Amino acid sequence: MLLDFIKKPNDIKKIEPQNYDKLAKEIREFLIHSISETGGHLGSNLGVVELTMALHLALDLPKDKIVWDVGHQSYTHKLLTGRKDGFHNLRKYGGMSGFPKRCESECDSFDTGHSSTSISAGLGFVKARDIKGEDNCVVSVIGDGSLTGGMAYEALNNAGRIDSNFIIILNDNNMSISENVGGMSKYLNNIRTADNYRNTKDGIYSSLLKRKHGKEIVDIIRKAKSSVKQLFVPGMLFEHMGITYLGPVDGHDIGGLVTVINEAKRCKSAVLIHVVTQKGKGFEPAEKHPARFHGAEPFDIETGVPKKLKPKANYTDVFSTVMIKLARRNPDVVAITAAMPDGTGLKRFRNLYPDRFFDVGIAEQHAVTFAAGLAAGGLKPIVAIYSSFLQRAYDQVLHDVCIQNLPVVFAIDRAGLVGSDGETHQGIFDLSFLSSIPNMQIMAPKNKWELSDMMKFAVAFNGPIAVRYPRGEAYDGLEEFRSPVEYGKSEMIYEEQDIALLAVGSMVKTAEEVRNALKENGYSCTLVNARFVKPIDEENILSLCKNHKLLVTMEENVASGGYGEKVRTFVDERELSAEVLTIAIPDEYVEHGNVDILKKEVGIDAKTITEKVRKIYAEL
Repeated sequence: MLLDFIKKPNDIKKIEPQNYDKLAKEIREFLIHSISETGGHLGSNLGVVELTMALHLALDLPKDKIVWDVGHQSYTHKLLTGRKDGFHNLRKYGGMSGFPKRCESECDSFDTGHSSTSISAGLGFVKARDIKGEDNCVVSVIGDGSLTGGMAYEALNNAGRIDSNFIIILNDNNMSISENVGGMSKYLNNIRTADNYRNTKDGIYSSLLKRKHGKEIVDIIRKAKSSVKQLFVPGMLFEHMGITYLGPVDGHDIGGLVTVINEAKRCKSAVLIHVVTQKGKGFEPAEKHPARFHGAEPFDIETGVPKKLKPKANYTDVFSTVMIKLARRNPDVVAITAAMPDGTGLKRFRNLYPDRFFDVGIAEQHAVTFAAGLAAGGLKPIVAIYSSFLQRAYDQVLHDVCIQNLPVVFAIDRAGLVGSDGETHQGIFDLSFLSSIPNMQIMAPKNKWELSDMMKFAVAFNGPIAVRYPRGEAYDGLEEFRSPVEYGKSEMIYEEQDIALLAVGSMVKTAEEVRNALKENGYSCTLVNARFVKPIDEENILSLCKNHKLLVTMEENVASGGYGEKVRTFVDERELSAEVLTIAIPDEYVEHGNVDILKKEVGIDAKTITEKVRKIYAEL
């Protein structure tokens, strides 16, 4: 196999050009077989095989820098930099990340995981290069979906002002190539990037500017040139921003891609290469169903069907069903997502209530302020968003929703540890950053029935409120405990004395396991479902401190700013007699891996908690 000869960066340059297509085929076959076993992002990676090969042929890594937007499409890049042997542990604990990681390779120039960041980071590399007097090439690769994020346009606005080389590649896997526009555009691109053209143009402009009224003449020429371009060049949006547009280019033509990248390297300004690719290329199931193979579980190669049977209903499924019921009962209910209708469970809502559904693209900041406007206009907006992505809209939550005390509901999916996607996707900060905002209320359900009850409560509540729930199978235990949700009140599940476990959301199930283990060893133990993280149930805590020596708070969130910190502060300020043991995730980033393994590593699994409780209680 040709792929076996690639052991380190730039080894691809030893491959003969007539073998490029064969190598591309081998890479696709390797990715399909590997990801069918480990799971991972398949569709996006199959679409950029030739583009990645062209980048590695045209650039000198790691001297030159490639910044991958989001980074889930960097698998071919990892292969071409000698990391083939790491794919058997892809996204597993202690194994290779599914995203670029600087600590993993010199060729991963920038850690990414969220979208719309690559142009800003690339521009930073360009300015650092220029200030230090270096001569490396910088390329930012961004998808058409990521261009819906406002941060990308903020960066483009600045990129248009630079006078040194910076290459931006727009990987467009949604639009088809128009032969007429593409042919004319290619012709104009060749002229505009040719050395003779650039030198002649610069010389004419310089001569004119030295003459009387020269500036006015140059301005007229430039306006006339732009008018002609407007007829033929599809990228005038970028041209008007001061960025040279090249394309569209066939993203599966390696020779053509290498040529246009080399042309772009000669420009003394920011250049955008519009590359058109096919998501899932080379694997029929992924070509037909690209969304299904965006983040794929292990699957059967022949059929594309997941190997594991579909699990029980997860929290996203429960949320999806509840949203339909809420919309049916209340015509003011509207739903908002930031490019995640499938992932957040709003696809059914969109089909049934298309006029009340809004997908704003990868634009979390806009989603939140848009929701604030809807609420101010008299509607009841529900913003469904992943915990990790809500971080991007912190200012909008604070400034546009909470200062005005607007009734926006935040349905926070993937809260807590999410597993294989690692640091950039773990939803372990939302309790902390939302708790710091006045007027915000925060709830977390213990099981699938409580998620339904909390969503109904949230829609009826007149102010900002968040309901956070985890990824994965919805817990169906403790069904018999379903007291009505009351504002700021926790739920007593088992009431005894000595030790009280106060658990938040997903940790109630773990707390139940801890209680069972303690009971088997003769301990008396109370179990409380916290329900509200903000406000905490102060009345309940005061009551517990009367006949409990130890309060154990449990949450799937970092310790700083979390529920446990609030309980400890309350107990300390009132000089109550009970000791508080805070069980939370350490204030650190958590790597990728199986969630059960990660819980054990950070110390929030049932066994570790039980041992901590027994040790602390013995000391008391």
